Order: sequence, then C-alpha cells, then structure tokens
Amino acid sequence: MSSPRDIVITGLGVVSPIGIGRQAFWESVLANRSGIRPLTSFDTSGLGVRFGGQITDFDPKLAVRPRKSLKVMSRDIQLGFAAADLALTDAGISVPAVTTERFGVVFGSDMIYADIEDLEGTYRRAVIDGRFDYSLWAEAIQQELHPLWLLKHLPNMTASHVAIAHEARGPNNSIVLGDVSGLLAVAEAASVIRRGWADVMLAGGTGCRLHPTAMVARGAAQLSHRGDEFESASRPFDRDRDGLVNGEGAGAIVLESRAHAEGRGATILGQVLATASRCEPLARGTGVQGTSLRQAIRGVCRAAGLAPGSVGHVNAHGLSTIEMDRVEARAIAAELGDVPVTAPKAAFGHLGAGGGVVEMMVSVLGLAAGIVPPTRNYQTPDPACPVNVVHGEPLTGRPATAIAVNLCTTGQAVAVALAGE
Repeated sequence: MSSPRDIVITGLGVVSPIGIGRQAFWESVLANRSGIRPLTSFDTSGLGVRFGGQITDFDPKLAVRPRKSLKVMSRDIQLGFAAADLALTDAGISVPAVTTERFGVVFGSDMIYADIEDLEGTYRRAVIDGRFDYSLWAEAIQQELHPLWLLKHLPNMTASHVAIAHEARGPNNSIVLGDVSGLLAVAEAASVIRRGWADVMLAGGTGCRLHPTAMVARGAAQLSHRGDEFESASRPFDRDRDGLVNGEGAGAIVLESRAHAEGRGATILGQVLATASRCEPLARGTGVQGTSLRQAIRGVCRAAGLAPGSVGHVNAHGLSTIEMDRVEARAIAAELGDVPVTAPKAAFGHLGAGGGVVEMMVSVLGLAAGIVPPTRNYQTPDPACPVNVVHGEPLTGRPATAIAVNLCTTGQAVAVALAGE
C-alpha cells in the first residue's frame, strides 16, 4: 500500500563511457555496447595498462555554468555537475516547482587527485641539482600555485556547485567512502525526505579513476591486463577474469516524496523501498569476508518487506577482481539463493564513487521496461562464484523489484531496494 511518504524517483542524469543522458545511456545498455577503449586523454606510454572506460564526447564548456567555474572544478566535479543538471532537467525540477529551502543535495565522491600540470612548476622550483629541497617548497607554492587551487580537489565541492547553481538551499552533504559513496548518498537523501526535512533531494556520485595521478598512485596490481581485447577485459564473476577496468563517470537521481511528486504531476520512474549499510572489521592480513554485505542485504530486505523469492534481481558490485567477486557472489547466494544477478561494470568499467548510482540506473530503467539487462563478457561460470548471472539476452518475467549493492575492500557495504512504479 502506497504512502505519501514513499520515496520515488523522478529524474535520472548520467555522464558515462556508454552515453550521456538517460536515453543515450539506456540505448547503449540495450545494445550491450562497451565503453572500454584505449586512453587518449593523456600520454599513457609509461603505464602498463592503457585502456579504460573513458568518456570521449563530454565538453565541460557546454555542461558547466557559469563557465568561469571550470577554473575551480576537477574533472570529477565537472562530471558530477553535468549529471546533476541532466537529472534535474529530466525531472522537470526548477525553482518555481520546488521550495528552495526544502530542496537538498547529497553527493558521493572519491579523493580527488591533483592535476600534474598544476603542480609541475612548483615542484621544479624546489628541485636543485636533481634533488628535491623541502625548504623551497612553501615559497614556491605561494608564488606558483593558483590561490583557489584547493577548491578543485575538495570532495564536497560537487554538492556545493550543484546547490548554488540550482538554488537548493535545503540539506547538503557529501560522502567520501570509496566505492560505496554513491549508494550511501542515495540512502542519506532518502532518509532526509523520510525525516520530513525536504521534499526533493538530488543524490549522486562522481568519480574519475582515469586521472593519471590516481592511476600511478593506485598501481596496476588489481587491473585487467587484457590490452589486446580490452572490450572484454571486465568480466564480473567469469572464471577467466583477471582484474578490474578503471573508468570515469557520474550519475545523479532526483528523489521526492510521493505526495510532492504527484502534487506537481511528475512522471514517476521507480521507488526506493529501503536502504541498509553495514561494516565488517578486517583482521590483520585478511581481506573482506562478506559479512557486511550479507548483513546489508538482510537488513534491506527486512526494511523493504521483501522475501528472498520476491527479489527480481540483484545489481551487483561486480568488480571483476578474483577475490572480491568470490566474496560478493557467496554473500549474495547465501542470502538470496539463485536470484538473477546483473553486473553493469562490465560495460563501462569501475567508476569509483560514481559507479553505484550509474549502475543503479540500469536497474531503475530495467524495472520500468520489464527486463533485467545482461552482463557483458560473462562466458564461463566460476564454481567459486555461485551466482545466477544474467548473460546473453535480457531476462523477462521477474518481479519488479531489485537490490543494488556496492562493497568496499575496507569492509563497508550498502544495499538499496528498488521497485518499479
């Protein structure tokens, strides 16, 4: 039975390697297109992995306003701002349609790495005869670095820019917790509406794991090295997977109370039934065991009133690394049995904090269309990953419910239960 306090989805915005905007993104999902390609945005000759989910058709000058704000926006922030703008346009949200004090923003972000070109001059001034002199660094920074440089790299700036541009004067928050950041932003935004603090919330996530500084800092140990067949490199739960594929992108969704959405005549795309997040302690020398994910799934099913058999599908984290896929698959199977699973990362790569919301959109759109989209590149089942992966063709005839999950190597897990309208 519906309630005016139900949380509904009324707008979707996405900037991804397989499409910008809801329609282009969904067309690529239906066509099973890949967004994995050779990297061209910077010189990759010194890297062992030279491919990823790169966005090639994004022009920040057309997506960001005022244009002067670009001076204080990293690529992560630019992508997030554009996705938010698309979501609000999709929902038909503008100041006349919403009370500004009851309109808020929550965004998930990664740590934003500094651009090499911004620091190069400062670094070179502090190098004497081939050795770095720390005593010269402070003076060099003051003279070489732009005074507003730090604003490009603060993870709370995406939510700030979006709120300023759209006069969202209600609750504003930023979540920086790695891969679970985006879905946690959705959870927090839904909670704000349920608490009665806002009528409309924009929730999103943004990440750029293709930043050259980030790629060098993280290294290539967890990456797929299938350079000769990069479109099939990301292979969630497949026996022959060899690592994740980095990507970049952002997603944003507009959440409203049902009463507010119906009151303004909005088109409702789906519902957020419930959310849950958990964390597990990590013993020294051991990795994630999956207890946090099991508890998050169990908690969200309980909160949403879903029995395992009534879950239409799971939208998996599907990182495509050997161990994390095993952990995730076992947790899903333990809680939900043979539920169908789809893993969107195979199409566009690991978007970091942007991944959760972009991946969740695949389920929101799938529920509206009555299908579960397939997972790219899944060919050979892995006995260590006992999940029912949807592959080949879309799956039909399932209940119009889904659970989207994300999981961190540091032990955090989040689950969001969705339903079609």
